[in-house]
Amino acid sequence: MKLEFETYVIFVSFITSFFAVFLSSGIVLGVPAIANEFGMNNVVQNWIPTIALLVVAVFTLPAGQISGKYGIKKSLIVGVGIFLIASIGGALSFSTETFLLFRVIQGIGMAFLNVSAMAMVVQAINPKNRGKALGFTVTGIYLAGSLSPVFCGFLVYNLGWRSMFYFVIPFLALCIILMLVKIPGEWKTYENNKIDSVGYIIYGIGIVLFIYGFTNLMNTAGIISTIAGICLLVIFGYYELNTDSPAFNMNLFKNMKFTSSNIAALCSYLAIAAITTLLNYHFQYVRGWNAQISGLLLIITPLIMAIIAPNAGKLSDRIHPQKLAAIGMAIATMTLVIMLFLDASTPLYLIVIAMILQGIGMGLFTTPNTNAIMSSVPPNETPNASAAQSAMRTIGQTMSLGLLTLVFAWFMGSLKFSSQYADLIIKSSQIISLICTVICMIAIFAS
Repeated sequence: MKLEFETYVIFVSFITSFFAVFLSSGIVLGVPAIANEFGMNNVVQNWIPTIALLVVAVFTLPAGQISGKYGIKKSLIVGVGIFLIASIGGALSFSTETFLLFRVIQGIGMAFLNVSAMAMVVQAINPKNRGKALGFTVTGIYLAGSLSPVFCGFLVYNLGWRSMFYFVIPFLALCIILMLVKIPGEWKTYENNKIDSVGYIIYGIGIVLFIYGFTNLMNTAGIISTIAGICLLVIFGYYELNTDSPAFNMNLFKNMKFTSSNIAALCSYLAIAAITTLLNYHFQYVRGWNAQISGLLLIITPLIMAIIAPNAGKLSDRIHPQKLAAIGMAIATMTLVIMLFLDASTPLYLIVIAMILQGIGMGLFTTPNTNAIMSSVPPNETPNASAAQSAMRTIGQTMSLGLLTLVFAWFMGSLKFSSQYADLIIKSSQIISLICTVICMIAIFAS
């Protein structure tokens, strides 16, 4: 019975993580079609993947405390339910505004889903099998990343971009049913704590101002917004240290293993997250390929990750996880070095090599890094640890796409993405790759 129970926990965590990433990753293939239908310029177009990640970053820390107080499983059910409703709304959108609104709602669901799925695995699975179980969960993330380009590229090319949203609906409904029927019990670690509403507000406003300002650093308002956001985040940290029921236990950062692993996660996602979008733009705008062909090529990196991640999880139960993470980031850095020279004449085999290196590197990095974070805190702090690693991932991804938006806007202004501006797209991509290479090196030392 216990084996069956743990199997259902792993399966639900796998599926929920899979489909959260499936749309987050796959929507990149649909961005050109969505932007074309709604007439978006390059700045608004880049916000299609970014806005959901920004909302995830805002709601991740509140999701950690709320799931610990009211129940991890209950929070996961709510998160999947919100994500399900937003997917239906996204498919039925009729304008830029309605589409982006449902992307915001999707982000809220993803925040609760990301935190609760990982925390449920940590709470429900025997500690001696935790690395392996986390490996399966992370495998779901990267398997989604590997399959979503192919599936979403096929769906967009043959059935239109709305079919991506319809595709996830039955699977999300299945997860809710399994949690209600096959996973009994509940896990609460902060049941007696008060909800830190003031902390949430300070953090939420701070992160929104910071990310928005970061994507608009070319003007004075963007600089002011960035500085204001940083100040509010500092105030948030000070406030959390001096309140009885903090939204996030800042004392966890006194643990150097916890702190360095989170910094490494932030830097790694900041450096790597933009690569898929850059390659998709290169394939569709520079080389003129359709979404289906682009999707078939973009499968390489996440497929390699899906193969490496579970094995790296097993290794991290026996070998120091931070050493594995550092090796992984060093390999991933080689991808960005190749990307520095990406242009219309770059041989396809060299791009494939870069994607393989990225897959190996991130596969070796992510699971050991997650294990290092989750294993460095006491059991009652797992929701906070899960929230922290999820926040680092989403903030890093959001900043990476924000960097992409900033650089493209600098070189292209308000122009729409088009093959006629291929030279500008190439130049922007090379500058982004240079910045990300430096950040990747920081991640190596942090690991």
